[in-house]
Amino acid sequence: EWPETGRLALYLLGLRATCPSPEPGPQRSLVTWLKYYLEEDWAGSRQHGHPLNGYYQYSLGVLALCVHRKRVREEVIRRLLVAEQHGRFGHIGGSAVDTEAVAALAFACLERERLVGARLAAELRAATHRTRRRMVEAQGRAGFFGNVYSTPWAMQVFIATDMCRVQPAYGRAMAALLENLDAFTTAATMAQVLPVLHGRSYLDIASMRCQEEPDTLTPISPEPPPEVVGNKMVRLVVECPEPRCPQHRLYDQPVPVPAGASLLDVLRAATAQGPHNFTFDTQDTPQGPFLSQVLGLEARQRKRSYWQLLSAPSTSLQMGVADYRPRDGETLILRLSEW
Repeated sequence: EWPETGRLALYLLGLRATCPSPEPGPQRSLVTWLKYYLEEDWAGSRQHGHPLNGYYQYSLGVLALCVHRKRVREEVIRRLLVAEQHGRFGHIGGSAVDTEAVAALAFACLERERLVGARLAAELRAATHRTRRRMVEAQGRAGFFGNVYSTPWAMQVFIATDMCRVQPAYGRAMAALLENLDAFTTAATMAQVLPVLHGRSYLDIASMRCQEEPDTLTPISPEPPPEVVGNKMVRLVVECPEPRCPQHRLYDQPVPVPAGASLLDVLRAATAQGPHNFTFDTQDTPQGPFLSQVLGLEARQRKRSYWQLLSAPSTSLQMGVADYRPRDGETLILRLSEW
């Protein structure tokens, strides 16, 4: 299996934020594993030209090591710098904002914690400035940087570099975020947006004074969503590009579901609907279920492919399969795409 670079990085960020006991044994072991995973992850570049798990997870790994105040080899940092300079963070038909933002946070952290020399620090500062400029230029009409989920990452960059009060784009993004807080329903997405709502970034974890942190965490039980009565009809379409799929459109059927059904519920209903055979599979991730296979066609990270979720004709969904609730009469497209 591939190294879980991003998952371990997020765990280490969370662990540092909880102010663990001074005993460094377990943390030290995990940090060592993360350094190892970064090297294993990059080994894929010799064959594929990019880290096996992608630049997003690779950047998360560098950020987590920095927050734990661990030095990173200059070669590891320059791999990200070169990718930023040559625009390699993006993917076809999608946004690179989240990846660019995580890389910029790693750059800002390395500079702030003085874990690099003066010359490299200047290069990192310039890369962070370029990233901020691209985010401002690419801000959408709705106020988001990329989409609703990448926006908190981008906003953390402005917070970490003390630019949030002087950049009007930040204020527009905050207004858009406050109107769409119901999109953040999983622990992973909440962990991205909560620091922003308090004017913080993940870089602040490195400077926490744990002795002054009150132990006030209490578990809460989320209220169940209100029940919606009635039914709706959703048209489900599956597309696969040529030459891989000469037929192109592999599935096109109306699917009746309850009024409150999510996209995941639509997919489940389609599997039980005959005579057209529909199959799909998901993988569990910190952000919720990830659509990994449709009609026997797999989205494979090694081949840089994924199932793009669209509302016809071409509006990319801002939520995952378990969170998005289609409208009555809406056409949803599952399109096998490359990144």
